[in-house]
Amino acid sequence: MNRLGTWIAVAALGISGAAQAEQVGEIGVDWAGNDIVIEAIPDPEVSGVTCHIAYFDRGLIDRLANGNWFEDPSNSSISCRQTGPIKIGDIDRSEEGEDVFRTSRSIVFKSLRVKRIFDEENQTLIYVAHARELTEGSAKVSMSTVPLYGAE
Repeated sequence: MNRLGTWIAVAALGISGAAQAEQVGEIGVDWAGNDIVIEAIPDPEVSGVTCHIAYFDRGLIDRLANGNWFEDPSNSSISCRQTGPIKIGDIDRSEEGEDVFRTSRSIVFKSLRVKRIFDEENQTLIYVAHARELTEGSAKVSMSTVPLYGAE
């Protein structure tokens, strides 16, 4: 369910201009088929920056044993780096920033998002990975920064 849901969400977001993720790694963590998936996400508006996000993908045995069939955990980790010459496109420069990537983590109400915020004073791009949940929100947050050392 999760990989199909991710694919559908990424395909739909690709139409709207958000980044598309490419799976670059998968680590099996137990006998129940649970994995840690690692995806590369190039920033669509800042060439030369790529984020790698890791998240937990529940296996079928775990879903059968523990219920909660249509939802994956909110946990994620992000690391963003300069992977080429940085050129900033038309980005949102407000304090709220803008979504770079998002994917579904449940059938309806939960999504994993990567948001970019531009810290103009310190010439740094801040990338924040967090879950968005309809009812309770989520305090699970991961952050990475990319300094702009004279970027265009």
